[in-house]
Amino acid sequence: MKLTALLVLLLSFSAFAQLQQVQEPLVFETQQQQDRFDQLTKELRCLVCQNQNLADSDAPLAHDLRREVHAMLQTGQNDQQIKQFMVERYGDFVLYRPPVQTNTYLLWMAPLVLLLGGALVLRSNIKKRTALLGDDQVNDKNNHETS
Repeated sequence: MKLTALLVLLLSFSAFAQLQQVQEPLVFETQQQQDRFDQLTKELRCLVCQNQNLADSDAPLAHDLRREVHAMLQTGQNDQQIKQFMVERYGDFVLYRPPVQTNTYLLWMAPLVLLLGGALVLRSNIKKRTALLGDDQVNDKNNHETS
């Protein structure tokens, strides 16, 4: 009896869990709205996953943000207003292409700085190896002359 009650309880929990994950489809008035939605969700970052955009993420927050973007599109807001709302709420990090500002200089300049630093290290190593090879060749030449 207890085993049957436990089994029924577990099955009911799994049924409720499956029902909770079902998402209502977003309905758009025009194809243009659908295209704008698709573009916006590709330009906005999922704050949970961080390496995925809203369009690709399955995180609950991404679902909520997609519904928010959909609602804003339905009220007639333009893309810039929607992005501005997201930036005000979540910061520049929500944008895949954050603007160049004083607080994002490091983000924009870091790849260039790292590339230049790597080039300098490579140049230094090549010079050291060339100098070592040159010394070895001189020593080999002197050893052959004295023999």
